[in-house]
Amino acid sequence: MTPPVDTTRSWDITIFGATGFVGRLIAVYLAAHAPPQLRIAVAGRARDKLERLAAELGREVGIVVADVDDAAALARMAASTRVVLTTVGPYVQFGEPVVRACVEQGADYLDLTGEPAYVDRIIDLHHEAARARGVLVLPCCGFDSIPTDLGVLWTTRALPRDRPLAIAGYMEGRGGFSGGTLASALGVLASPPPPRKPRASGPVGRKRPAIHFQRELGRWALPLPTIDPQIARRSARLRGDYGPEFSYAHYVALPWLWQVPLALAGAGALIGAAKIGPVRRLLTRMNPPGSGPAPEVRARSWFKVTFVGQAGSDAPVIAEVSGGDPGYDETAKMAGETALCLVLQRDMFKETGGVSTTAAACGELLIARLQAAGMRFTVR
Repeated sequence: MTPPVDTTRSWDITIFGATGFVGRLIAVYLAAHAPPQLRIAVAGRARDKLERLAAELGREVGIVVADVDDAAALARMAASTRVVLTTVGPYVQFGEPVVRACVEQGADYLDLTGEPAYVDRIIDLHHEAARARGVLVLPCCGFDSIPTDLGVLWTTRALPRDRPLAIAGYMEGRGGFSGGTLASALGVLASPPPPRKPRASGPVGRKRPAIHFQRELGRWALPLPTIDPQIARRSARLRGDYGPEFSYAHYVALPWLWQVPLALAGAGALIGAAKIGPVRRLLTRMNPPGSGPAPEVRARSWFKVTFVGQAGSDAPVIAEVSGGDPGYDETAKMAGETALCLVLQRDMFKETGGVSTTAAACGELLIARLQAAGMRFTVR
């Protein structure tokens, strides 16, 4: 597929934060999978690091020097490209100036955030302006929250949409953490955001037992407090085709009952560590931003999200989304394919502007791209 050329802009996709751990993986993925005619640039603070990365990619790429503290540089970066893909986090600290530059300069934006407070903030600050200017702002385009967001959409395709739909997602997997991901998680846990403002016309979730045995899967389920339910419910509001009522609940799935108290204890320990300054700084020094799991660790990593969907009182439908290393190799694939979808298939999108979601904007187009790239979407 040949990308349409925008002669007013130098680049089709600019990866901001390209020399970080996940930024480098995304750059490598796009260099290998983007059509030869597509123009890619790598962006960040240090020109020498960007030049070294560019030399490793095996294709010609542009170099853009920009910093989140330099509004003029961000504006030049956004004005020079059709899509900005930013990996510079924590997003609640560094993300909003990039969104602002993209909205003002007319570049579509996507990121890898998993921070609910950040998503709420950019909706409040930039949704209306982005919609008016036809700029798509797509947060959560990595493991948070594409498997859940597109998995819910995939599950609804196997259900009648003329009745209330109740879907629950059950997460399983194995993987390592990068220093940047750990820093973002510790920052969120150290300063929990204020209560979220209720958003008008949102579907009301059905009540489910907090901890329960899921008979269809043979797993014990624990609530998983990630951003994924927020994104899935926003997709339902934006799309408007998930039935007359819709609810979604999100869990981690464990094979054995004895794992439940261990998981609860581990979560409590991490929250406690995040709130103690010296411990938080020690963890960050042990896993500094820019570091991450080795290739052999990523090769052994995997994820699976199983969705149990039900329309009214009908028998449940079981669907799955699965793949390899969730936080890095598959995140690079998910973010890269979302960027390619924005460049190559933008005129086919359901949403044309505003702070949206991958299910609402890209929908089945992105599912098809990810299937072709090796992610598995199945219905039992």
